[in-house]
Amino acid sequence: MSPALAAGEAKNVIFFLGDGMGPVTVTASRIFKYGEGGKLTMDTFARTARIRTYSLDAQTTDSAPSMAAYMTGVKSRNEVLSMDGNTFAKAPSANTSVTPSVAAAVNNCPATGNGASVPTLLEQAIAKGKGSGVVTTARLTHATPAATYAHICHRDAEYDIARQAVPGGSGFNSALGSGIDVLLGGVSNYWRPFNATTTPRGRPDGRDLIGELQAKGYTAVGDLASLNAAPSSGRLIGLFDQALSQGHMSYELDRDPAKEPSLAQMTTKAIDILAKNPNGYFLMVEGGRIDHALHGTNAKRALADTIAFDDAIKAALGKVDLSNTLVVVTADHDHTIAFNGYSHLGNDILGKTTDVKTKKPVMAADGKPFTTLVFGNGLSVRNSVRDDITNVDTSGNKDYTQEVGVPLNSETHGGGDVMLFATGAGSGSFKGSLDNTKVYGLMRQAFGF
Repeated sequence: MSPALAAGEAKNVIFFLGDGMGPVTVTASRIFKYGEGGKLTMDTFARTARIRTYSLDAQTTDSAPSMAAYMTGVKSRNEVLSMDGNTFAKAPSANTSVTPSVAAAVNNCPATGNGASVPTLLEQAIAKGKGSGVVTTARLTHATPAATYAHICHRDAEYDIARQAVPGGSGFNSALGSGIDVLLGGVSNYWRPFNATTTPRGRPDGRDLIGELQAKGYTAVGDLASLNAAPSSGRLIGLFDQALSQGHMSYELDRDPAKEPSLAQMTTKAIDILAKNPNGYFLMVEGGRIDHALHGTNAKRALADTIAFDDAIKAALGKVDLSNTLVVVTADHDHTIAFNGYSHLGNDILGKTTDVKTKKPVMAADGKPFTTLVFGNGLSVRNSVRDDITNVDTSGNKDYTQEVGVPLNSETHGGGDVMLFATGAGSGSFKGSLDNTKVYGLMRQAFGF
């Protein structure tokens, strides 16, 4: 066996997940930032693969079972987090009895008789004495980050998911040992007790999970200044509420760089802390808001967040030694975004489709122009006559939403394969067409587990 494929050569593994970052989003983001002939940081990785993402019960997965497949090697049903194939999703119910101001999601997962948890790569890293970190621009209790540390039959039971990360408390996931070293993401609702004024969507059980973590030695931060001031050692919990109304951290185009950290800044802080562990570490980094912009058929925000995600990858590469660190970049699923027409080279990817010779907008059969990026479905009211976008700024306006083919309440995921990029220690085995469950096995092999 060649050294490139040898098991156990990776002291550290960093897993980057661009939520919803399908192939068209990658291509469009490359053009958006660097032009047709340019390269994203992920494009420079030597090893690539195509990943199949279907779940146990659906052609098109949601984030929960796909991320769980990467983390556990096990296929599960849509909405299920890091549980086995015998688990069926049971959605939480709304409980307004605690206070009229909070509709608390009550966990409906039975204690027994509905499958069993399966170990995650993060849990296995902790068991080997390695450091552990979870970084995301989405809620820290959202499906992708939650799949690394929580086990539950439905992704929406976020009050329950949060308590699984708190050492010593009721509902703690004991497989996390003494706890995850670095937790950075959006929104403190699920971590703070209900307060009608300050946290109207806070925990109905009255627990202050941030306070409990601080009592266990965690430093708690809530903005860029406090993140920068936090020690680069010990344990860290960061919940950033600048975009509280959105329920997540801000989109990159809306982020206040003086107040809210970028994904790159959170990633480098996590690496600074985790690198102190002599046994190495496992770190998961998610660009969570790519997916949300795509669900809203808002291409500009999706591309900007993909670039911010790629910038985090670049920042990480500047911090690590690839001779002992495996870096994997992929997505959990595709979206229905499409790249169409025959526009001239150099045309604005967010602009209208042009004629390759005249470079003037091409007209559709109805005599009106159309954008290069469109969506197969999405939130739209389909009129009998298509809107004329001749004088609409489809590129400069960050709020512009692309046209859709099928009107729905929200754009759906796509079921197509996604891309994977790998570099560093143990990356040689990432190639070909792989099921998402196989990626788990290759990362585990690189770790020597």
